[in-house]
Amino acid sequence: MFIKVALTIIFLVVMVGVGFYSHKQARSVEGFVLGGRSVGPWLTAFAYGTSYFSAVVFVGYAGQFGWKYGLSSTWIGVGNAVIGSLLAWLILGRRTKLMTQHIESRTMPDFFGTRFADQSLRVCASIIAFVFLIPYTAGVYSGISRLFEMGFNIPYEYCVVIMSILTAVYVILGGYKATAMNDFIQGIIMLFGIVAVIAAVLNAQGGFATAVGKLAALPSDADPAVNGGFASWLGPDPWGLLGVIVLTSLGTMGLPQMVGKFYSITDESAIRRGTIISTIFAFIVAGGCYFLGGFGRLYEPVIAANGKIAFDSIVPAMLVTLPDALIALVVLLVLSASMSTLASLVLTSSSTMTLDLIYRDKKSLPGEVEEGSIDDIVAEKVERRKVVVMRVLIVFFIVISLMIALNPPTFIAQLMGISWGALAGAFLAPFMLGLYWRGTTRVAVWACFLWGVGLTVVNMLLGNPINPINCGAIAMVGGFPVVWIVSLLTPKLPREHVDSVFRCYKR
Repeated sequence: MFIKVALTIIFLVVMVGVGFYSHKQARSVEGFVLGGRSVGPWLTAFAYGTSYFSAVVFVGYAGQFGWKYGLSSTWIGVGNAVIGSLLAWLILGRRTKLMTQHIESRTMPDFFGTRFADQSLRVCASIIAFVFLIPYTAGVYSGISRLFEMGFNIPYEYCVVIMSILTAVYVILGGYKATAMNDFIQGIIMLFGIVAVIAAVLNAQGGFATAVGKLAALPSDADPAVNGGFASWLGPDPWGLLGVIVLTSLGTMGLPQMVGKFYSITDESAIRRGTIISTIFAFIVAGGCYFLGGFGRLYEPVIAANGKIAFDSIVPAMLVTLPDALIALVVLLVLSASMSTLASLVLTSSSTMTLDLIYRDKKSLPGEVEEGSIDDIVAEKVERRKVVVMRVLIVFFIVISLMIALNPPTFIAQLMGISWGALAGAFLAPFMLGLYWRGTTRVAVWACFLWGVGLTVVNMLLGNPINPINCGAIAMVGGFPVVWIVSLLTPKLPREHVDSVFRCYKR
């Protein structure tokens, strides 16, 4: 217990120390939200990866989908690396950096409002982001607290409250720069941690070949007379597996907290290096998490009060028998993954509410005449006031998420499915097509907002007749034909406006 407590205290002291160190750079909106748009490739790549993979993945997804699909769940991690990291950086990195800097956009809702010349889009997008980031945040709290409960025997409720306070402290102090620096430290812990944990679990099962042999001997859920599915390449349910891969991989390209990382990177050469770093990180961390979860059936499952398997307890049950030093490493691993994601979520939600709802500046594109101006002193006061409001909203957002996490309505994976389905279903297609296609119309953006949120909410109100994971995947993929068809049938934006927006790519 001394080892676990000592390592955790050192970790938390370093996180808060980074917040104090970065405080001076977080006094302006640009510094607080984007780190002054001067964050290098290593910090950005690790910030992207650690925001991507949290306790939701390590505890919720790895446990549930490892149990359901066996070793084939490793394909989810591969999809996360290839689609969610490599393709995301290749498709969005450069264009997002150039266009958002050109139109002076600081958030995804701000992008929609300026790119499509409709401030109502900006308001609507900010509300969607704020509302649907909450269940994801609650899922992260829940996941990390399960591991803390296992490692320290501290009641779940206390764990949730402690984590929320500590995250709030360093984000409020240092903003995005503190988050990115801490993400780098946390990412290194995650890389070493996942490798060590996999080695320990396989060793406890008698080695890799023995563990796979045990999995192959287990009968299928659908047909007890058939075995071997949990050790096969595609698992017992390939189509269900594909839905999870789509949701967890494609979804990153439409999530505000993920896309925002491209706003702050220094330049195009940094994007190229960040692409490689981020992809390697994802292969190790995501692939490792799901590979580990694939052996979950070799352990006795925890049965919940309703008689069903408690999926969120599968990974903790796998790890509870490890030596104390390794349990301490696991706790730090999940703590690192979760605090980085929480920091990204609360920073995204607070900046969106402040800049896109409370303070909606009227902006002009470069080269256009700006209506009215304010002197530097007044502008500086307004900037500081915005930063104060963002810090207050960080506390507000954490409190709401905390209330949900103390009484979570469903498994972690379902919380994430609802959040990602609505957000990426609404934002992915119009954002990506808005970067590439001049013909995207504002009506098409409205249609996609309605499609993504509407499908997710209706499915939830009807009692989830479509699994939230599959529903989220349908919402994301379906957004592209919605935007394309509606854009062909509705009035185009003025050519002068579109030319002004796309001028950033001509250099």
